[in-house]
Amino acid sequence: MPAEQIHLVRHGEVFNPQGVLYGRLPGYGLSDLGRLMAKAAADDLVARDRPVAALISSPLQRTQQSAEPVGAAFGLEPTLDDRVIEPVNHFEGKRMRGPGGALRDIRNWGLLVNPWEPSWGEPFRSIADRMMLAIEDAWSSVDGGDVVIVSHQLPIWMVHRHLAGRSLSHDPRRRRCSLSSITTLELQTVAGSAGGRRFVEVGYSNPAAGLAAQATDVGAV
Repeated sequence: MPAEQIHLVRHGEVFNPQGVLYGRLPGYGLSDLGRLMAKAAADDLVARDRPVAALISSPLQRTQQSAEPVGAAFGLEPTLDDRVIEPVNHFEGKRMRGPGGALRDIRNWGLLVNPWEPSWGEPFRSIADRMMLAIEDAWSSVDGGDVVIVSHQLPIWMVHRHLAGRSLSHDPRRRRCSLSSITTLELQTVAGSAGGRRFVEVGYSNPAAGLAAQATDVGAV
């Protein structure tokens, strides 16, 4: 029997004193608060009293660190999967807002011409497609139990919108995917779907909500 549930976990707060858009850049690990957030997510998963059979992580430092408390709680070593990584973004390494911010620099305006694709990075459809492939493989990779996938805000949000049948283009300020949040999926029989079964979002939790007020880096806003 394949997996019962897939849990998409966003990483915790990143140590980012320069306030840049870090994307896939190396050297951006969790802050001390981010480690507490990751532990809160792991504790939430433990409290569900469900058998977690596998742990998958994006290869970036912040996601591997966020996977550590989950691995410790369930006795699992994470498998790294490039398909659940942060998307490429041409603004990597830049501060986006404020004096000297990239959005005020006329040289960058050409990257903003198509927010529906988007023109500044990996297409939304590409992100959704690779995430769904990773989810499908994760679902079939185990003989029962759940799979935890530690990823990033935008990839998880693309899964949410794809499964909800909504347009993938969106306002980044309105993403419901907080630091160390957990989005849970199941493969269910759904009338009218191809093959009769498809992944459905069955839950969203924000176990680090009590820590969020202390965060100085929350990702896209």
